[in-house]
Amino acid sequence: ASLQRADLTGAKLAEVEAVDARMNSAKMEGADLTRAILRDADLTRANLRKARLREADMRRARLFRADLREADLTGADLGGADLNGADLSGALWIDGSRTCGQGSIGLCQ
Repeated sequence: ASLQRADLTGAKLAEVEAVDARMNSAKMEGADLTRAILRDADLTRANLRKARLREADMRRARLFRADLREADLTGADLGGADLNGADLSGALWIDGSRTCGQGSIGLCQ
């Protein structure tokens, strides 16, 4: 699927299967992607601010320069994901207990 630059703000996409999907620069602020399968998806520069990504399968996803501020990543699988330049400030990390500090770019600090 190609959803490049799509406006999916607040969309209910829980359990969506989007393997290899192209979502470059998509607006998904506040979207519910709980248990979504986003393996190998391209989310370059996507706005995922405050998105719910609980238990999402994002293995090998490209999140280059994505906005993940205040996103909920509890239980997400980020194995092999490209987080270079991604803003994780205020995101709830995959362990469900740690909140990434301000200025967390590319990794949760």
